[in-house]
Amino acid sequence: MDENDWLAARFEQHRPRLRAVAYRMLGSLADADDAVQDAWLRLSRSDADQIDNLGGWLTTVVARECLHMLRSRRRRREDPFATHLPDLVVIPDGDLDPEQEALLADSVSLALLVVLDQLTPAERLAFVLHDMFDLPFEEIAGIAGRTPAAARQLASRARRRVHGAEIPSPDPDLARQRQVVRAFYAAAWTGDFDALVQALDPDVVLRTDFGTARPATVVRGAAAVAKQARAPRGGQLRPALVNGAIGTLITRDGQPFSVMAFTVAGDKIVRIDVIRDPDRVHRLASALLRQAERPMG
Repeated sequence: MDENDWLAARFEQHRPRLRAVAYRMLGSLADADDAVQDAWLRLSRSDADQIDNLGGWLTTVVARECLHMLRSRRRRREDPFATHLPDLVVIPDGDLDPEQEALLADSVSLALLVVLDQLTPAERLAFVLHDMFDLPFEEIAGIAGRTPAAARQLASRARRRVHGAEIPSPDPDLARQRQVVRAFYAAAWTGDFDALVQALDPDVVLRTDFGTARPATVVRGAAAVAKQARAPRGGQLRPALVNGAIGTLITRDGQPFSVMAFTVAGDKIVRIDVIRDPDRVHRLASALLRQAERPMG
């Protein structure tokens, strides 16, 4: 193995963690991959023998690139992340191969990503690196260009906003999640309003992202959400894991129509996130549609 191959092999050992950091920072899989690729390019042009802590060095490079991306994003008026859902990590629901397990490891709850998008770039950096990846404030300060005390304050402010959002904690039992979601779909197929309400938390939130062409919509309350729950004509369901929780890809006449992500807590659906942006749905569906059809319910 020559020096370049040796360096590439060492970099690949750190790639999953770097991608996880970048995804939590950016909420975009494509941007996360760009940030990780930038780290590799910088490493390949550096004198690796002079780097004492390769993992720490790479994390710093990725975090700085993410911070730059976040600041640039906020300056663009057309930034779609202000009103639309972040990227989803979507994989088939079933036996996972190593690649799918790696994707699942990159996932973080969609509700948390939505809240993270509301933080300032510096707050998000401090919260992600400290609260999610245990980096000390001395290192975060160097990345953010702040003092350690200021970095600590950034993380504290971000933590208050995250906790204040009262993000629901999904049921860790995927089998139980499946049972609740199946009951919801069974009621939707038959138009059983009472059964739909029974499957929903009284304060359930339904958010639908249509893409940049129109604003996202938000519906709150079990009765209001139940009125929206109608099985699409000609629709079929394919089970999926969406950011580690139960979800589905819905097709109509064989064509991708929407992706739904459910947050189940206390045997009730407390949040439903729906992607209806055709471009995003087709991208998310590409891998799932290669799997054998496995309808739910």
